[in-house]
Amino acid sequence: MATIKQFEDLEIWQLAREICHDIWELFETTFLGKDYELRNQISRSSGSTMDNIAEGFERNGRREFIQFLSISKGSCGEIRSQLYRAYDRKHITTEKFELLKSKTEIVSKKIGSFMSYLVKSDNKGSKFDK
Repeated sequence: MATIKQFEDLEIWQLAREICHDIWELFETTFLGKDYELRNQISRSSGSTMDNIAEGFERNGRREFIQFLSISKGSCGEIRSQLYRAYDRKHITTEKFELLKSKTEIVSKKIGSFMSYLVKSDNKGSKFDK
């Protein structure tokens, strides 16, 4: 964590941003864009996934970062659930569903692994440096 200077360098943030972009493309190219309730929910959860990684990182403390990563991981699961709803309503194709579901599973696993790493780390965060 010490060599990472900004959250944009984190692979998990980059992947979460990619999912957020993919979700936005669905709004523009499928009927999901017309299902305003589901559209708003999936937009918020995809944004929350990447935003909580950034916010936790910027807090400069390991424990807070882990807490925000946990929220981000939960939001990633929320996206996956909402993708099922979009698929069940026939808003998205099987291909799009499987691709995005897979991406959310990968990001969720990577966030979980990073959380485990941070739990074991001796680095408490830059706000504790003297």
